[in-house]
Amino acid sequence: MTDYSFPLFISRRRLLTATSMLAAASVVASAGFSPALSADNPQEGGDITFLIDSLGDTWVPNNSAISSFQGHIWGHVTDKLLYVDAEGKVSPWLVEKWEQNDKATEFTLHLKSGVTFSDGTPLDAAAVVANLDIWYAGRKSEGINPIGLFPKTYDHAEAIDAATVKVVFKKPTLGFIPTLGYHGSILISPKSLATPATEQADLSKTSGSGPYVVESWKDGDFVKLVKRKDYNWGPEAVGHTGPAHLDTITYKLVTEPSLRVAAVQSGQADIAYNASPQELQSLKDEGFTVATPRYLGFVNGWAINTKLTPYNDLKVRQALQAAVNRQEIIDTVYTPDWKLAKSFIQSNVPGATDHSELLAYSPEKAEKLLDEAGWVKGADGVRTKDGKALEITLHSNPYLATSKSVDELIAQQLGKIGWKVRIQAYDVVTYGEKVKYGGPAVPAYEVTRSFIDAGTVAGILTNANNGENWFALDESDKVLNDLRDKIAGAGSVETRKPLLDELQTYILEQGYFIPRTQIVQRIYVQSPNLKGVTYNGVAYASYYTATKTSV
Repeated sequence: MTDYSFPLFISRRRLLTATSMLAAASVVASAGFSPALSADNPQEGGDITFLIDSLGDTWVPNNSAISSFQGHIWGHVTDKLLYVDAEGKVSPWLVEKWEQNDKATEFTLHLKSGVTFSDGTPLDAAAVVANLDIWYAGRKSEGINPIGLFPKTYDHAEAIDAATVKVVFKKPTLGFIPTLGYHGSILISPKSLATPATEQADLSKTSGSGPYVVESWKDGDFVKLVKRKDYNWGPEAVGHTGPAHLDTITYKLVTEPSLRVAAVQSGQADIAYNASPQELQSLKDEGFTVATPRYLGFVNGWAINTKLTPYNDLKVRQALQAAVNRQEIIDTVYTPDWKLAKSFIQSNVPGATDHSELLAYSPEKAEKLLDEAGWVKGADGVRTKDGKALEITLHSNPYLATSKSVDELIAQQLGKIGWKVRIQAYDVVTYGEKVKYGGPAVPAYEVTRSFIDAGTVAGILTNANNGENWFALDESDKVLNDLRDKIAGAGSVETRKPLLDELQTYILEQGYFIPRTQIVQRIYVQSPNLKGVTYNGVAYASYYTATKTSV
């Protein structure tokens, strides 16, 4: 690991009291940052500082590229085979064109020539095959995980020649092409892939083909990227293919949200990540750029554990669906930048359909369903059945800053219907250890999860091909499993579309998934001097196309 010193010493008292712009400027200055460069017009060059609330706990590419934190860095150090924009449109990047057979079991990828990794090795067909293999299988014995959403139907890939890759699947896999733009599907040099996990965890030793390389980094502190001057293979969809405009990007850890925002206000930093939603309008009024891109994926909501009583009862799940006032969540916790959920997948996902009628707030319906299910409201307002209270424990998701606030509001909503609600909050590490889909103490697992292609959804929800079995149904729901298999076997988008609509209807009617809001997991507050930022299908900001000016 390269240690390039950015000292930052902040006492807890200072964190709690330093809320002004002056205090934030002092904090960032102590980290070694200098004010923004001066220029009258947009220019080549310039340095930007991105203040982030975490830098994760590992840099092994397969394990960290899907992180909401490390994914920012990987998006600049590495490339992908295809580009997927915010509306799910797939376009060429390092794959110039592709073909598939009628059954969607074989795909041929034609690669762009002249692409190299930063270690000098060519990004050719052999390199692509090496990456596909590790995305699929990982090296679990070394602690290198497979990429979670890479198709489990993968059979093999072969290099036909230096610029052509043939990819074969055991079953129809229509979602393969879009998944090549997923944020976990990053291309790493075969030399880096061949090294053990301990070496891959040293960010400075991992070689990608992206527009930036790691100049220096310090674990738990910062990562500094410098542009690669020979880069000339960016995705045409973003309007630029040559070297990046900005010279450097420094990602700096500052845990206190108010300090991140105030540092941007004072000109000591350029981007603050994950500001409070309540601050956004005032920041807009001050002239700062606020971006709240939605990613392609699931809405924020709960996957319900059907093995736990009383959530094995359809009427209880349906009552829970009707008891959540989603508009109140947006009005109270969020801003109009957030959108009402219309399904359990985001409305910008190709194949998403509008099922708002199934998500209408109706406390009367919820009360009636619980009455029919035998849950009787007592004098204290809590419903009971057979001497047991109607309970639910909500585990606030530490990856979403607003999760606990939403849980607290929903607890009030459910309390009016007769639920006894507990809220449990853990840090990221403990949450990962204790809170899992279908866990024996987890009736409702909060989802904030991206994906690129809706066709992967049915496999995630069930246990097919080692799927994640979100609702603990195993093979018990024949309707769901039939839909899963038909979606997986579809050979065209046209064939699959009505099946996806049917799947969404069924999941919501059964109360297997309880949507809360469409998800905005990544909030960016940016200096007005920063222009030309783009956002991809998983809502990561790319500064590859950005320029910096000064007024």
